[in-house]
Amino acid sequence: MTRREWVPADYLAMLRRRWVLITILAIMGPPLGYGVSRILPAKYKSQTLVLVQPPTVSAKIVEPVDASDISQRLSSMQQQILSRSRLEPIIRQLGLYAKDVDRVSMDGLVERLQKTIEVSPVQPMAETRTNNLPGFFIKVTTDSPQTAQQICSAVTSMFIEENLRTLQQRSEVTTQFLSDQLADAKKSLDAQDAALAAFKSRHLGSLPDQAQTNLNLLTGLTSQLDAATQALARAQQDKSFTESMLEQQISAWQSSQAGHDPETLEQQLTILQTQLSNLQARYTDNHPDVIKAKNDIAQLQKKIAESNAQHDVVTRDKTRSSVEPPQITQLRAQVHTHEQVIAEKSKEQEKIKEEIRLYQDRVQASPVVEEEYKQLTRGYQTALDSYNGLLKKRDDAAMATDLQRQQQGEQFRVLDPANLPDKPSFPDRRLFALGGLAGGLGLGLGLAFLLEMRDTSLRTERDVEYYLRLPLLVMIPAVKPLQARAGSPLEVVGGAKSSLKLGARV
Repeated sequence: MTRREWVPADYLAMLRRRWVLITILAIMGPPLGYGVSRILPAKYKSQTLVLVQPPTVSAKIVEPVDASDISQRLSSMQQQILSRSRLEPIIRQLGLYAKDVDRVSMDGLVERLQKTIEVSPVQPMAETRTNNLPGFFIKVTTDSPQTAQQICSAVTSMFIEENLRTLQQRSEVTTQFLSDQLADAKKSLDAQDAALAAFKSRHLGSLPDQAQTNLNLLTGLTSQLDAATQALARAQQDKSFTESMLEQQISAWQSSQAGHDPETLEQQLTILQTQLSNLQARYTDNHPDVIKAKNDIAQLQKKIAESNAQHDVVTRDKTRSSVEPPQITQLRAQVHTHEQVIAEKSKEQEKIKEEIRLYQDRVQASPVVEEEYKQLTRGYQTALDSYNGLLKKRDDAAMATDLQRQQQGEQFRVLDPANLPDKPSFPDRRLFALGGLAGGLGLGLGLAFLLEMRDTSLRTERDVEYYLRLPLLVMIPAVKPLQARAGSPLEVVGGAKSSLKLGARV
């Protein structure tokens, strides 16, 4: 019978036939569940809510040192607080498990206490914070309501103290670490500064920022050198002209003293010297006309010297004893002045040349000095940036440490203190009664279904058709008998109409 398809009418028929069994088991379930709840030991739960309070000072002003996820920090603190070193004092202080102290080890008692403590985070309503943890619950379940409240309060205090101690310790450690790093950075910066100062003093005037100044000074010195060279050339020309005039005057004076008149040769010499002065003013000393004029003057001076050589001996005594005329004295003074000017201009020219060589060396060495200077300044700038960055971080860490010491940073705040439970959280007798009802009802349905599956009776027309597999021949209406007869093949119960379909094999 289990092979044919079942319809809802079959299930309803089962319920009508087995309702007594189902009802009895469903009625027995709640009292049985309630009785079980009375037998189980009562458990009391004390709960507290701890909120994660953000710093009173904005993080934009004082950046916190510990920017780790609060969930991770809470998990780490939970492992520390629920360790044996933290829970053993609570067991001894509150006298927990006094009956089991002699026969259970301390590790077993600590493990038993750990199972009674539950820490669960509060789910945030919106993703408004990076840490995503507005708070957490601490729940303690024990046999005594007072004990549960005491343990919950103690564990909550441990969480608050551990959080404050951890944040303050991390701030102090971070500040000390940054101070040490800052001292090392200061030493490195001082070394870079000393090396840069030594380099500047060693290459004073050749630094990259002085290159343009050196070029400008070199240009000015070149102009000064040209001016000094021109002034020296003019002084030399003036001296040569004055010396020639002086020689002419001396020759004329000596000739007049000796009675010899070299006027013609002297006039020619004067003309040639005048021409030479004009040529030197326009051309350099290497010009052919200047060279030719110098050669003519030299030949004419040689002739004058030969003509005057004859009269030197005769006129020497007379010349020495006689007084030179004022023209000669003035010319000698002019020659002396020109010689002083030439000496000064020569010194000035040499000085300018030395300065030009100095600045030329500086300009030539500028690329090498600039490369070394870039390396030094790059290292100095790196050390300076590192020092300034560490200084800022150290100051921020110091402010964060002061903020933690004043308890103005991020901290845990108890919103709901540990409550004293007025009724047990386990077992819940109503839930046990409902569970008994559900269990009895399910058991009744299961037993009814099992009995129906084991029942091989033919109860409906569909059962007969499915089992006999014969076609329908005739339908006999059900007749209610006046007296029930034993062994009757047909029996109608309750006056209900039914029909039996009989078939014959053809």
